[in-house]
Amino acid sequence: MNKQAWRQQLIHQMQSLDVNYRKTIEKRMTEQLLASPYWESAEVIGITISQGFEWDTRMIIEAGWNQGKNICVPKCNPKSKELVFYIIESYDQLETVYYNLLEPIPTDSHRVNKTNINLLVVPGLVFDERGYRIGFGGGYYDRFLTNFPNQTVSLLHPMQFTKEIPAEPFDRSVEHLIIYDG
Repeated sequence: MNKQAWRQQLIHQMQSLDVNYRKTIEKRMTEQLLASPYWESAEVIGITISQGFEWDTRMIIEAGWNQGKNICVPKCNPKSKELVFYIIESYDQLETVYYNLLEPIPTDSHRVNKTNINLLVVPGLVFDERGYRIGFGGGYYDRFLTNFPNQTVSLLHPMQFTKEIPAEPFDRSVEHLIIYDG
């Protein structure tokens, strides 16, 4: 199966999940992440603001704030296809941009160098045993992960896990996979 077919299949499966089952999955994955040693040791955590069918990241963001962690979220540069992360302390520091994405308002938040992000929560649709992933097709995270020196983790349901996916030379793997164990 090619990457686009994987994307379409997983988006359909995720959109088809029962709302209550989805909330159970998200709660348990959040608990698994918060209990991990990489979360516990991280002071600065990079994470996206989820939307639509993606796993809800708000519980994670709010838990980080409650624990005194610095939470930073990405701003996309569509021309260069690069991510720049900014620390936010409130959802009020976000604006709606293209594709209805919520991104930080640069003038209302503090930019973070990628080397200062201790833990990066990497989104994706399909993951394999090696940590390779199929994301949403823009290549933003693969570019960001090039020379990223710190820990990476992704949250997924078993339906998103497979033995092997096609990996290209520019693809970057994720170190830790937290797979829903409910």
